[in-house]
Amino acid sequence: MDAGADDLLKTPFKDLPQEIRDAFFHGTKRKITFRHGDYKFEREWRGALRAMRERIENPPSEKIKLALEELIAPVPCPVCHGQRLQPESLAVKVAGLGIADYTDMPIAESAKKFAAIKLSPRDEKIAGLVLKEINGRVGFLDAVGLGYLTLGRSSATLSGGEGQRIRLATQIGSQLRGVLYVLDEPSIGLHPRDNKRLLHTLHQLRDLGNTVLVVEHDQETIEHADYIVDLGPLAGTHGGEVIAAGKPKEIEANPNSLTGKYMSGELKIDVPDVRRLANGKRIKVNGARAYNLKNIDAEFPLGLLTVVTGVSGSGKSTLVEEILYPALYKHVYKSAVEPLAHDSIEGLDLVDKIIEIDQKPIGRTPRSNPATFTGLFTPLRELYAMLPESRTRGYKSGRFSFNVKGGRCEACEGGGMKRIEMNFLPDVYVTCDVCRGHRYNRETLAVKFKGLSIADLLDTTIEDALPLLENIPSIKKILETLLDVGLGYIKIGQSSTTLSGGEAQRIKLAKELSKRATGKTIYILDEPTTGLHFADVHKLLDVLQKLVDTGNTVIVIEHNLDVIKSADYIIDLGPEGGSGGGRVVATGTPEEVAKVKKSYTGQALKAILN
Repeated sequence: MDAGADDLLKTPFKDLPQEIRDAFFHGTKRKITFRHGDYKFEREWRGALRAMRERIENPPSEKIKLALEELIAPVPCPVCHGQRLQPESLAVKVAGLGIADYTDMPIAESAKKFAAIKLSPRDEKIAGLVLKEINGRVGFLDAVGLGYLTLGRSSATLSGGEGQRIRLATQIGSQLRGVLYVLDEPSIGLHPRDNKRLLHTLHQLRDLGNTVLVVEHDQETIEHADYIVDLGPLAGTHGGEVIAAGKPKEIEANPNSLTGKYMSGELKIDVPDVRRLANGKRIKVNGARAYNLKNIDAEFPLGLLTVVTGVSGSGKSTLVEEILYPALYKHVYKSAVEPLAHDSIEGLDLVDKIIEIDQKPIGRTPRSNPATFTGLFTPLRELYAMLPESRTRGYKSGRFSFNVKGGRCEACEGGGMKRIEMNFLPDVYVTCDVCRGHRYNRETLAVKFKGLSIADLLDTTIEDALPLLENIPSIKKILETLLDVGLGYIKIGQSSTTLSGGEAQRIKLAKELSKRATGKTIYILDEPTTGLHFADVHKLLDVLQKLVDTGNTVIVIEHNLDVIKSADYIIDLGPEGGSGGGRVVATGTPEEVAKVKKSYTGQALKAILN
């Protein structure tokens, strides 16, 4: 390097000459000397951006690809400013608005705009059918609770529930008959108000002459069914039987149905007798104005269970996950992540730990599982290494890891599955034909604890494993927390790729619960009841209440009324979604929010609190 390079290395990147910054990103044809240990070589510097692009296109590993993708963010095109079309196309106006104007506004708003368009007799002949088709399709999207989305929203940013409801709207518009529709929890992410509109849509599909089969935990949806098939009695190895079948009233009357007992009110999640009182400490977000938030202030009392509510698209996730969480994370961990637009946040010094428990996968390959994620795998391997058979053979704990050579099956490298690359299709995983999915070689599997090899134990459900391992404190604590969050039915070594978002979130919650609490921690959860039965919601609430009882703060974004009614404090945003939302409609205890007539959450609460 040139003389003076040492000084340049000490200079902040933003203060370097533009020529050097351009060379770093885009490369230079000048030969540069590179050092690798004692070895020196000269070559052109190709630039960080080119090297990064090549690594993303041909990554040495999935891990490196994911790490690099985190450094990339889309930016609007400087020519069309994100509108995607040429100026000639953008210049065409209908009712004074271009196509980009319509695709950038919320669906509910665009539905009103399209409905208000009046065509002349001449234009009616040209565009009448097209306008009718647009009105129908936009209306269907609004009817399934998607009025807060924009028509131009990228499909990659949609949640699973939103994508499913878009496909549902497409089917309603097709007017097909004699079709079997299968929906998996269509109520996910819907406020009780929007759920009523979804139910109306499902009834429409049925009335057209179709069969609608829905997998669901939402009580209102279950009560609107013509016929129910209730499986159980419990989960995992204790389930798999048809417990009851018939109309809702018949399910309620069945003494063997856990679902029926909650529907009839025999079992229920009670409203707390006493709400916790605020201790005077709070975190206050001032002037939140990102996306549809209308320059609002919001207080989050510490030491309470706070639930943030509101219809879909009202700004809940923006306030909590895009402003509050990044600001807390930046303050506590000195992160470079910047929160979205707001004026200030008060009370940051009152928190020493912040944990967001989301529904992202705990791992992206079959190799990751609940045991590896929660730290349970380490004491399990140590347990097998201490057995007499292991000591005789000289096996250490590493022998029982399927991630390193020694005890694993080398044919599948401990994965239990082999990946088959498919041209133009996603890769397919098949069971290893050598170890038959056990991950380990024959010698390792010969070591047994209470008659179970390490592979057998990993294939055991958490509920069944607890009695076997209850005398080992480090293992018992993790298993108990997994059981407490309603995951007793999953297997210890179950592949993370087979876990739902709700299950992944509860595994993360269990991992945090098994740690020593500081008492000054804020936990943030986004719809933790996703995929949960009434009984599991009951268990989850018990766990969240325990967290608060130990001095922590729990902030939950939720639509489930059982969770909302159990809150100490509610922040209700709205009143509508999209541009009609972004305001604080009501705050306070559930009883106080229930008195606010303009709050949709309050109206729903009033019915159940009474």
